Amino acid sequence: MSNTPHELHEEFPAEAEKIHALKISNAHFARLADEYHALNREVHRAETGVEPVDQFAEVEMRKKRAALKDEIYRMIAAA
Repeated sequence: MSNTPHELHEEFPAEAEKIHALKISNAHFARLADEYHALNREVHRAETGVEPVDQFAEVEMRKKRAALKDEIYRMIAAA
């Protein structure tokens, strides 16, 4: 378990400019990035005990975050 937030700019530091450009130019990307950010915060709050959830829910949130990150990466790589 990691208690460190997984912000997009930290996950893909070399792609910061592409991320910014895609957020501005691609509504779907912007929605995914917003969804990732919100879910990432939920996971971090669960991991740190600020908003505890059961273990199954936390694992499911992590899986969804990973799937979002994969989709975001595919869009970054295609840009």
